[in-house]
Amino acid sequence: MFNNRDKKKFNEKSELSIEKEWPFRLNFYDKSPWYEVTLEEFEKHALDRLRILAEIESSFARNRSWEELKTVTTRQLKEYTPLNSNSASTMDTQTERRNDHLGHFVLRLAFCRSEDLRRRFVKAETALFRVKYESDDARERELFLKSRDFQWNEVQPDERKLYSNELKALGKSPTVQQLEEWFEKERFYKVRWTQVPDLVSKRRVLLQDGWAYVPSKEQLSIVLRAFEANLENSLDLTARSIMRMDGDTRLTDILNHMSRGFVAGVASEYSSGPATGDEIRADMVDDLAKRHFPLCMRNLHECLMRDRHLKHFGRLQYGLFLKVLGLSIDEAIAFWRKSFSSITDDKFNKEYKYNIRHSYGLEGKRANYPAKSCQQILLADKPGPSDCHGCPYRHFAPDNLQTSLLATYSSQGLTSADLAEVMRTVKEGHYHVACTRVFEITHAAAGVKKGEGIGEGESVTHPNQYAAKSIEIEKAQQGDAMVVE
Repeated sequence: MFNNRDKKKFNEKSELSIEKEWPFRLNFYDKSPWYEVTLEEFEKHALDRLRILAEIESSFARNRSWEELKTVTTRQLKEYTPLNSNSASTMDTQTERRNDHLGHFVLRLAFCRSEDLRRRFVKAETALFRVKYESDDARERELFLKSRDFQWNEVQPDERKLYSNELKALGKSPTVQQLEEWFEKERFYKVRWTQVPDLVSKRRVLLQDGWAYVPSKEQLSIVLRAFEANLENSLDLTARSIMRMDGDTRLTDILNHMSRGFVAGVASEYSSGPATGDEIRADMVDDLAKRHFPLCMRNLHECLMRDRHLKHFGRLQYGLFLKVLGLSIDEAIAFWRKSFSSITDDKFNKEYKYNIRHSYGLEGKRANYPAKSCQQILLADKPGPSDCHGCPYRHFAPDNLQTSLLATYSSQGLTSADLAEVMRTVKEGHYHVACTRVFEITHAAAGVKKGEGIGEGESVTHPNQYAAKSIEIEKAQQGDAMVVE
């Protein structure tokens, strides 16, 4: 990844050279990082970028319109990887662009390892580039385009005159006068038709002797095709050289973790409660489960109530979830003792109480264990035939999943008519998208619309995130009702 011949430290002495490297917000990422970075920077900036790319892939799975995807992505860009234009004189634009540059190359290492990962990475990165391109300052965008060779030539006046009728046919102005005005102002570019196959198939260009005459309004298609081709070639090269890094477990562990980011997004860590702002009592759990829990936790709760027992991984997954939700250690012991009603106090104290206290950081190495994210639930500790842990959207058979969804959420508005959409995303492997859609359906009565997710278009990436948002919505409704009264 790093070019040792050109490597230099990122400090005051190299600011002048760095300023020449990132003159624009837009970047084709031609040059690999030549500067030293810490392991913390390596991971942080890649995770920030991965959050955005994972949400872009979720948007594809949720069939969002381009404008919806652009809105969600722009909001995440501002939060995780802000990139200001050169006119923002008060901002450190070079550091912003360095972070963007670094994050891209770390993820390139993570996603070059299989054809499927490369394909998904290119698709998401191209969409991200388009969002940046469309929101870029017009003057800076023009300078960026002039700084690269896209192998296009502006159509000269004699050719414009020769093909004027055909070129005017590319316009969509409603009147002859408006069409003439558009033609006079519009610039046309001549490229080989192989550079714009999408425009050729949609008949948005004039074809003449193997050349495509492209109006400037379609210029983005040429740029995106060039970006895709450049990234595809770079990923192939990276894949061939990645073997050199396999001996460094510090990096390979991080990269392996990141390559799973498209499975269920990137969740914030939930390590301590209460996530809802209030502590909960043992006698509240059953009611909360029926109103606010995602299907994975609802299934664990139902199994616990039915069997009066959960196996180890089920107890771990559910116990940490309840801990972060706001169940204190004393209430947790009370809850699990009451739930394990078929065993004696002595057996409970000997075999289960220690593990409960351990999960709260009160025994053993006294670590503050976080609740498991969707990614961890999906990929770790695959459940066996008699286990209750895991993700139902992934681990249940399709018929069982549909039956479970209707039995669990029909009282909250889910109908059999909704199942086709949910099952389609499950079949495509977008399990957290299916869970997000169920959240939207079951909270539609509270005003949650399709595409909003758990807020501002964000997808579910953590069970505690689902439950906390559900409780928050209910509290807001109760507050509104009190105001009305």
